[in-house]
Amino acid sequence: MSVPIAIRADRLLDGSGGPPLADPVVVADDTIIGVYQGAAPAGVLPEGATVVDYTGCTLLPGLIDAHVHLNLPGDGTPFEQTVAENDEVLTAATASAAQHLAAGGVLTVRDVGSRGTTAFSVRRALQLGHGQGPRMLLSGPPITVTGGHTWYLGGEADGVDGVRRKVREVCKLGADWIKVIGSGGGTVNTVAHQPAFTREELDSIVAQAHKQGRRVTVHTTCAEALDDAISCGVDQIEHGLFLIDETRQLYQPELGARLAASGIPVTSTMVVGYDVMRRIDAKPEPSAEDRALRGQREQMLADSLTQFRLMREAGVRFIAGTDGGWRYTGFDSLPAEIWLMTEAGMTAGEAIAAATGEAADVLGAGAVTGRLAAGLAADLIAVCGNPLEDVRLLEDVRLVVQGGRILKNLGARDLTEGARQRAGMDSPGAGRPGQEDHGAQR
Repeated sequence: MSVPIAIRADRLLDGSGGPPLADPVVVADDTIIGVYQGAAPAGVLPEGATVVDYTGCTLLPGLIDAHVHLNLPGDGTPFEQTVAENDEVLTAATASAAQHLAAGGVLTVRDVGSRGTTAFSVRRALQLGHGQGPRMLLSGPPITVTGGHTWYLGGEADGVDGVRRKVREVCKLGADWIKVIGSGGGTVNTVAHQPAFTREELDSIVAQAHKQGRRVTVHTTCAEALDDAISCGVDQIEHGLFLIDETRQLYQPELGARLAASGIPVTSTMVVGYDVMRRIDAKPEPSAEDRALRGQREQMLADSLTQFRLMREAGVRFIAGTDGGWRYTGFDSLPAEIWLMTEAGMTAGEAIAAATGEAADVLGAGAVTGRLAAGLAADLIAVCGNPLEDVRLLEDVRLVVQGGRILKNLGARDLTEGARQRAGMDSPGAGRPGQEDHGAQR
């Protein structure tokens, strides 16, 4: 049982996407006892409770990243080099990533691709109190065709019977979600602009997963794979790109409308390209290969921003995810993903909800976390200033409370020096996608 706490601030965003609550007080132990305005009613705050004052700040639910790969380093190390390590090393890497995420205020994640039992072991260790890390929803090895994208994680399967068996195997490991690689991707010798499984195979995966009470999310990077996923009744889509070759995308409005009508949510992962760009821009002397890659990623990001806007206008529902661990995407990239969602047309409140309450609902965790409301887990963070005015304030999390336990308490920070001087920030207006200095400004 956690020591009771009361946290005061200037405003509170409850994760629903609704307007902020002014002058809030949150009273909690393991769960939230109540959210009040001005002061807690007499008798609500237990004697001896810890009072935490974050005047000048905003309280929010702990953030949720719906798409991470905790085995991977997110530092540009080639995939093949990372997975050459044994399971013990990947387990240790997963524990390190989990600790980093929690320190940054990301208190729930869905890992959609890890090898064997590595992530399951870390989750169990955290449940036993060994270390710090977020609530972990896991898929284990993604189901992929032989030699398909992420095959090195152990999820290869072919044919209607083969994929059905693989679903049973990952459920046996303890998977919460079934992750399917519906097209190629960044793995050597795969083709991202072509679908991987037949519809019959995908139908078999979905039927078996649903029979075992699991939901299915599918990696799609081309229109045909997306169309197959919709037709087979999957529960979620990852990426939702429209690649027609290795780098170019061509949005199909009729397919966007069909996706919207299906009600299947999409996890945005736009920050992947953004992080490649900023890492290259940070190099003192980028190579010709670096500059070419940067140009490709800049165009893909511009396409993804446009498609995000058009799909939302069609009625597609998005939640926030980073692909953390993949390529150059670290486990501190969720605030940048939230910011990119606002660049593509969401309000700050909508983007924050996509990484809190909306994400919790889609992931099946809405009865436990994602909002600041009585009875839910006391998972919350504080940032100085008002993120509805500048969503990039989320990059500087000052307070992290998980299950009523204070993991991080840096105190309120004086913002008179200018919000743009905080961690990783430069001058006002910096870092607009498509500008020459885009990556260097984050």
